[in-house]
Parts: sequence; structure tokens; C-alpha cells
Amino acid sequence: MSDLIERNPVTSTPGSLARRLGLRDAVSIGLAAMIGAGAFVSLGAAQDLAGALAPLAVLLAAVVALCNATSTAQLAAQHPAAGGTYHFGRQQLGPWWGFLAGWCFVIGKTASCAAMALVVAAYLVPEPAQRIVAALVVVVLTAVNLVGVTRTAALARVLVTIALTALVLTGVRLSIGLAAGGAGADGGAVSGPADGRRPAGGADAVVAGLADATPGPLAGSAAGLWDGGLAAVLGAGSGGTVGIALAVAQAAALMFFAFAGYARVATLGEEVAAPRRTIPRAILLALGIVAVLYLTLSVLLVLVGPAPGDQGWGPAPFLTALESVGAGGAWSAVITVGAIAAAGGALLALVAGISRTALAMARERDLPPVLAHVSDRFAVPQRAEIATGLAVLALVLLAADVLVAIAASAFGVLLYYAIANLAALTQEGEWRLYPKAMQVLGLCGCVLLVAALPGSTIVAGAALVLLGAAYRGIVLAARR
Repeated sequence: MSDLIERNPVTSTPGSLARRLGLRDAVSIGLAAMIGAGAFVSLGAAQDLAGALAPLAVLLAAVVALCNATSTAQLAAQHPAAGGTYHFGRQQLGPWWGFLAGWCFVIGKTASCAAMALVVAAYLVPEPAQRIVAALVVVVLTAVNLVGVTRTAALARVLVTIALTALVLTGVRLSIGLAAGGAGADGGAVSGPADGRRPAGGADAVVAGLADATPGPLAGSAAGLWDGGLAAVLGAGSGGTVGIALAVAQAAALMFFAFAGYARVATLGEEVAAPRRTIPRAILLALGIVAVLYLTLSVLLVLVGPAPGDQGWGPAPFLTALESVGAGGAWSAVITVGAIAAAGGALLALVAGISRTALAMARERDLPPVLAHVSDRFAVPQRAEIATGLAVLALVLLAADVLVAIAASAFGVLLYYAIANLAALTQEGEWRLYPKAMQVLGLCGCVLLVAALPGSTIVAGAALVLLGAAYRGIVLAARR
């Protein structure tokens, strides 16, 4: 049977999903899930937190993501079914581990969806109408997911092409502006002069800025991220070696949120053709492309200099950066179109991923069984997608700012990948594709980045995890 599925990508049985996604489709969905968050939100927040060491935070997040990606790829090759680490955890560690992974994924990625919808709206309309527009975006993109995964992949390709083009053009324009001395670095401090002017550019300013990389006073909403957590207790933001390390760790935790989309390919495992070959290749290709892109953009953002005033880079760092090097007008339009396409693509892929995890959990009765229905016409879990859309709508209308949503998402997603690493450690024989040291490193990295998150995020996230565990305990007791 497995050989037949490998040869015939559209083979399916009643109640199952069809294998219609090839390598290009899978990479497109992975890229669309990552690019929206990282380039247009997290990179600015990382510099607000870590100053000129922001590229180091990006690199740390990329290393943790790579280790996690190898675990996910290895598990998906052995268990190519919908649900990602929820399914992997059940198979390798047991039902409770699987449930915790699936629940963390659902709560974390639902927060991600709300953040992406709010980013789209922020680029389209002024503040009074942003919630309404964000809600409309959720409705439209959920509707696209309802009519088939091949349409999801096709739209993801279009959106990711637009976003990549905009980011490459923006990177080129920033490089030209920096070469002409349009901006500079001033030691990595995250708050600029009171009048908003930037220091003069030039090679000396750049070298000095990167050499003196101590994070300065936190800017804008990033200032609230210490918020009583472990980072605050240990003196983050106060300077010194420990303070700098904690600033980089928290910036890396926010950047990890931007890398996490590679697992979207694994959650669609039941719909990928030749999964043992396609899934690992798609995950590593998508992650590699995005890691290079993020690192390049982070370096450019640092070289441009600190954000003016005390508001930080905010949710649109590259609009501010383009203005800093004297590029406005048409260039602002380019990055705005790219941001909308990227965040829209991320939201599109996120809704697909959450619904597949919900489908897998419903099949095992860890969520209401009504969500396990698969449309005969479109071969997608339409009820789970509708439920996901409704949950995202509620968060869009009730959530605070985008950065808080990102931190909440990072909490759930990091725990999800911690379980993935534990599950991959149990694999043996022909299914062991990567050394165990990578899974150990990935697990330790996840724990470190969770500990660096804001205190309020850790408390709220832990409460939600306990709530989910209590629900499952009640359901199991009722069955008995």
C-alpha cells in the first residue's frame, strides 16, 4: 500500500486526505508560513531587544529551528499522516504526550493567526478600522482553505513570490542607501536621538556599531517583554554579560516564532506525495532559504541604525528603514504590498496547519469528534477549518498588540517542538536519519528560549496547557 501511495499522489480512501502536494507545493507552503512573521514583525522586535546583536539572535533561532526541523523531518518520514507532532508524539511517546503537543500547537498557532491578520490590516487601513479588516481577511483566507489544499498551495506560491520579490528589492535598496551613507549604526542602542535624526553613515560608524553591541534601553512595546520573567529576575536589560545574553535569548525566542512555519509541511503529511522523500527535503529547503533571508535582512537593519524616538521599530520595521535611507513613496508601496502578501500567506498556511492538527486530534477523540469530518468533494477537513477560523476571529477582536500575540505563540510552539525532539530521540533503525545530538540540542534550545519569554506569557501559557490537560482528563474519566 505504501508503494502505491508513493507512485500515485492523488490516491485516497473515503474519510482520508488525498496526496496532492509535490515538493514545490510543500516548499511554497513552508515559505509562506515563515516569511510573513519574520520579515515584517519579529526582526524589528529582535533589534529593539538585542540592539546590534540582533543577527546573533536570528542565528541562534535558526540553529534551534534546524535541530527541530531534522526531528520533524525524521518523524514525518516514518509517520506521514495529518497532525504533525500530535501524531508523532502519540506514536512514539504515548497518547498524553501527543495530546500536549497538539494542544500547544493549536493554542500557539491560533495566536499566530491573529497576529498575522492584524499585521495585514495595519498595512491596509488606519487604527479605527483595523480590527474589522483583520476579521474580513480571516474570513476570506479561511474560505480559500475550504475549497481544497491544492488551491491553498497555489495561492501560497503567488503570495510568497510577491513577498520574496518585495524583500529582495528592499534589501537591495537598503544596501544602496547604506553604501551612499544614508544611515549608520551607533553602537546598537535601541533608542535614537530625541529629534529623530540618525548618525552619519560610513564604514567607521558601521564597525564601531557592531563592535559595541551592548543592547541599549528597550524601545517601544519591547520594553514590556521582560515583565517579571526569568530574564527580569536575572537582570536582563541592565547591561553586563548576563544581561546581554538574556537579551539575545529573548530576541531569539521571538525570532523562533518566525521560523516555525517549516513544520506546516509535516502537519500536511497525509496530503504530500512520496512523503519519505518529499517531506524532509521540503522542510530543510524552506528553512534554509528563510534563514539566509532573515540573517541578511537583520544585518541590514542593524547597519541602518536604531529606530528613531522611543517607539522602537514596531510591526513595520522596513518602512522606517527605507525612510532612513531616503527611500519613500514607491518604495513604501513595494514593502507594503510585500508585507500584506507575506502575512496573508502565513495566515493561509497557518489555518491549514491548525485544522489538520485539529482533525488528527478529533480522530482520536482528544477534540470533539465532529471535527474529524473530511469533505468528500474537496478532501479537506472543512469543519476543523471553520472552527479554526472562528477561534482566530475571536482573538482578532479581543487580542492586545501583535508583539504580545507573538510571545504567546512562541510559548506554545516551543513546547510543541520540545515534544517533537523527545519523540525523535526514540526512533531507531532505518528511521533514524539524523544524529541524536541534534535532537538533544533542539530540546535544550527549546527549554532555554521558553525560559527567556516574558513572565506573564509563561504564566498564561501554563494555565492554558493545564486547562487542556484537565479537559482531556475529564473526557477520559467520562469514557470510563
